[in-house]
Amino acid sequence: MKLYLDTSVFGGYFETEFEVWTKKLVAEILQGKYVAIVSDVTMFELETAPEFVKELAGKIISENAEFISSSDEARLLSSNYIKEKVVSPGSASDALHIAIATLNKVDVLASWNFKHIVNYNRIRMYNSVNLKHGYSMIDIRSPRELIEL
Repeated sequence: MKLYLDTSVFGGYFETEFEVWTKKLVAEILQGKYVAIVSDVTMFELETAPEFVKELAGKIISENAEFISSSDEARLLSSNYIKEKVVSPGSASDALHIAIATLNKVDVLASWNFKHIVNYNRIRMYNSVNLKHGYSMIDIRSPRELIEL
């Protein structure tokens, strides 16, 4: 299963509120249960992260991940999310994560961003825009929804 990781997943590994599920998910990625998908957008966002978060990302990327790049098509789809008011222009990078994952047909996008990504109404709206523009729907979940303790 291909699992797109947005930046919040790496930070969640070190946050008390999210660490139990994130650590289990990372362990499952390193064991090969999932293939992590990481984009250039994630890497750009990680540039300002604390060193320990960057080290975790580096470990996952080097052991069991595929790297994908954004494209003009992804930028156009993400701008459609903004145009259709799924998110505001201030959340352009969140929209780009969704677009990249959609275009690359990942199985699930994992995130701890409940405001702009893992949000029932927004997921419906992302998928509505996807269908309107001829793309497939995307499954978006928090790490808590993906793993069993």
